[in-house]
Amino acid sequence: MGYESQISFTLDTICPWTYLARRRLAKALTQVRSTEPGVTFTIKYLPYQLYPNAPQEGEDKYAWYRDARFNGDEEHMRKYVVLMTAHGKAEGIAYKFGGRVGNTLQAHRVIQLVQETKGPDAAEKIVDSLYRQYFEEEQHPSSKETLLKACEEAGLGETEAKKVVEDEDEGLMDVKMLIREQAGNGVDAVPYVVFEGKRRDFTLEGCKEVDEYVKVLQQVAKESG
Repeated sequence: MGYESQISFTLDTICPWTYLARRRLAKALTQVRSTEPGVTFTIKYLPYQLYPNAPQEGEDKYAWYRDARFNGDEEHMRKYVVLMTAHGKAEGIAYKFGGRVGNTLQAHRVIQLVQETKGPDAAEKIVDSLYRQYFEEEQHPSSKETLLKACEEAGLGETEAKKVVEDEDEGLMDVKMLIREQAGNGVDAVPYVVFEGKRRDFTLEGCKEVDEYVKVLQQVAKESG
């Protein structure tokens, strides 16, 4: 029997650095899985809200990032867009900052439901879809249209996807509790990634390079022997 390690990946679907971290972690996992067959790594997604008071209808995305991150400084925002575009290109992400930003609570609710009922592969697909739609296709992060498309891309049939998206109370209390738990665990920014080891856990805060994820995964594998 090999060792099974859970990776708890705390995210918000409107965080560009978390999208980048997911891509880099995926590269690291591919690398380590080919050299460490005795360890099984499974990602569990956990919710965090960067903008919990955001209205559901949303507001201009570019202006929000400029004002929230750089106090309205246009020059800093332009540099940020150039930086994120370059980082994204290296990982196959085409960042765009048009469209709208909005409350992500319903997106988190749907991610958790899909993860619980359909498993880790479906969770990967729904998270991928939500990031791509928001950052690359300039879609609203949690509109019914965005969530339906994400559910269908995760493998849910049209009827099941509609049920999950339209029943906005199903799983809502659970996801709110998970968000509070993460805050209670000291999470105050994303990405926040905890690698469960046999002897100890490893935590990486913020977006890291592929090599850093590889090192931690190899350490988990080494200590599981």
